[in-house]
Amino acid sequence: MVIDATFWVAVSFVIFFGALIYLKIPQKISQILDKMISDIKNEIDESEKLRTEAKNLLDNAQKKLDTAQTVRNEILNEAKKDSDKLVIELNDKFHKSSEIKKNLAENKISQMKEAAIKEIKDASIKIAVDSVKKIISTSVDKSKLDTVFQKNLDETKEQLKKISS
Repeated sequence: MVIDATFWVAVSFVIFFGALIYLKIPQKISQILDKMISDIKNEIDESEKLRTEAKNLLDNAQKKLDTAQTVRNEILNEAKKDSDKLVIELNDKFHKSSEIKKNLAENKISQMKEAAIKEIKDASIKIAVDSVKKIISTSVDKSKLDTVFQKNLDETKEQLKKISS
């Protein structure tokens, strides 16, 4: 029997595996692998819990967002209604104030018209009186003037008595 290198490799291979088994290396590797498997399972379970929590948080956030959008739309609708009411009120106030200003302007115009008519009447009366004075002073003598004056004065008194009674 020839002992060659292959034999010694086989012997060393058997001794190596025998030493591994004697030192319980496969059990230790199995324990390490089992521990790693359980750690991975725990991490998977933890990640599943986190995913569920994240989904719940996302659902809650989406509900809050939907609620916020609904509230925003309600607020915008209320603001539009309020602004429309305000525009209508301001428009009514504007028309009322412009109507008041128009009435005031018309009153001023009518007052100015009446004042102008009064001034014209006063001026025409003054001109007429001056003209009558000139005509009377040039054409009528003093005695006739006194009798005409007295006669007009008496007629005026009678008419005043008729009006007052």
